[in-house]
Amino acid sequence: MASNTRKLTSRLSYAFGAFGHDMFYNTLSVYFIMFVTAHLFDKAGGGENNRMIFYITTIIFLLRFVELAIDPFIGNTIDTTNTRWGHFKPWILIGGTIGSITIAILFTNMGGLNASNPLLYLIIFAVLYICMDIFYSFKDVGFWSMIPAISFDTREREKTATFARVGSTIGANIVGVFVMPLVLMFSINKNHGQGDLRGWFVFGLTIALISWISTVVVGLGTKESKTDLRKNVEKTSFKDVFKVLGRNDQLMWLSLTYGLYTAAIQITNSLELYYFTYILGKPAEFTSLATLNTIIGVFAVLAFPPLAQKFSRKNVFFLSIGILIIATVLFAFSGQSLPLVLTAAVLFYIPQPLIFLVVLMIISDSVEYGQLKFGHRDESLTLSVRPLLDKLGGAVSNGVAGLTAVLAGMTAGVTAHDVTSHGQLIFKIMMFGIPAVLILIGTFVFYKKITLDEKQHEEIVNELERTWHKHLENGNESTSDLKEGINHLFKTITYISPVDGTLELLEKVSDAKFSSGIMGKGFAVKPSGDGVYAPFDGTIEATFPTRHAIGLRSDSGILALIHIGIDTVSLNGNGFTQYVDKGERVKQGDKLIEFSSELINKADLDDTVMVVITNYKDVEEFQYIKKFGNVKHGDAILELSAPKR
Repeated sequence: MASNTRKLTSRLSYAFGAFGHDMFYNTLSVYFIMFVTAHLFDKAGGGENNRMIFYITTIIFLLRFVELAIDPFIGNTIDTTNTRWGHFKPWILIGGTIGSITIAILFTNMGGLNASNPLLYLIIFAVLYICMDIFYSFKDVGFWSMIPAISFDTREREKTATFARVGSTIGANIVGVFVMPLVLMFSINKNHGQGDLRGWFVFGLTIALISWISTVVVGLGTKESKTDLRKNVEKTSFKDVFKVLGRNDQLMWLSLTYGLYTAAIQITNSLELYYFTYILGKPAEFTSLATLNTIIGVFAVLAFPPLAQKFSRKNVFFLSIGILIIATVLFAFSGQSLPLVLTAAVLFYIPQPLIFLVVLMIISDSVEYGQLKFGHRDESLTLSVRPLLDKLGGAVSNGVAGLTAVLAGMTAGVTAHDVTSHGQLIFKIMMFGIPAVLILIGTFVFYKKITLDEKQHEEIVNELERTWHKHLENGNESTSDLKEGINHLFKTITYISPVDGTLELLEKVSDAKFSSGIMGKGFAVKPSGDGVYAPFDGTIEATFPTRHAIGLRSDSGILALIHIGIDTVSLNGNGFTQYVDKGERVKQGDKLIEFSSELINKADLDDTVMVVITNYKDVEEFQYIKKFGNVKHGDAILELSAPKR
């Protein structure tokens, strides 16, 4: 009971952390620009105000690019942080605290400094903004890196990630629910429903407090596992990222698709409040849209798995893009009809979580694509591409929003009645026309160039599984491994059963790869338990993203593959919990994987465990101690000599 309570507390704490984290990000990327362009300067400033808006948005645009270059160093710093509170929580708390303080200050005119000494204001603004952005990145990288550190159990990680995604979806959207009510509640001058500096400061302070409290809750409510699992000590640089992009064609084309898409989406999203303020003339009604999006966003996230399973990811992507384009056209011609605007804006939002998840899944799959194609696994580098593109899209959208406000005449003191038809046309071109073109180009690239789907990924994993040992048989070993191997060179080892169950002949299984001997020589077990244990002392040489198989090397050089079930790669890791990672040392009998035969059987798959020695041709002595009957993990099955060197 205590353990379950602790898990629930951890999930809820982490979900609340995601809620506050994305609330902060959405405020920074959407509403802060509105504050700068429409409320930071007095209407009487005229051309000087436009110049200041241009300078500020340019500073934001450029600093976001600078931050992209700094991000890899941030990740490396977090990886090398060692405290009694773990790697991540110190940076989450530090980043959350500094970020909250600075964003509250940025939602002010710094005591009128923006008017009395514009140059000094710009200098202080630049320092505060880059400070806030850097420490936000520390918090961002640290927060989302915590998932594998919170629990060693894969199923618990998946539950934690689901809770977090729901929390982040609500947090990102709920800002729009209370932004205008809160601003107007504390504004002295209602300003045609737009509020004033005081109201916007209270809004910024509220976001800062909620964000900070959420970081404290993460610090108190979660606990990092004391394990080296998935420790990342690689430093990601721009050079490395472009190297991975350049040689992995699927990742390259998907990055181009997503880069165009995320820039387009963020441009339109950042201008929605402008639409309600300067086209509809009803900024308070923005709350209705944000409320609808908050509710719908949660359902969209939860709907992705069944939709992807029924229609395939690529079809979900094209369907989502279709809805997005229809919504864009409807939005562009909605005019001042609130029902039409709400309908179009909600339709525009529904596909966004689905497209994000499709892209995330394909980027993840491109890790194995690159591994098979080039013989090298670039997991951390590959997965670093998506957040880099999101930040790039955010930089572009911030710049476009500021430029649009100036060109369309939507700056301080202006109301919907003041915006000319020419200004409205410019605004609609920037909000709908440019994003639609970017989305269509990105979709065309996706259609023509992206071939990596679930079926191809399954084939890739199967091929990796079949060939995982080839680069190891004649590969270089470390001095310590070689010395240890020599000590066992003229000895035989006993290979124990890694699972409980009924022993069967390998040639009788229904998987042709194993029954034909292509994968190696060994045995099969119809399992009665749910655990897979190390058959000898050695090293984990291969793991798979679907966790359905594992490759090991004994201290004497024997290469063994343990494969759980037939065609279980199609389960995408559901029902499998892996307790070790590549490169870890294990002792005979250590638990490696836990699996659910019930889930495998429910999917109409065979749960037979196949165990093979992949370099059996180099083993001079290969004797079966037992070929039939019931076995327990730890029972002796094979007698093997060390491979020839």
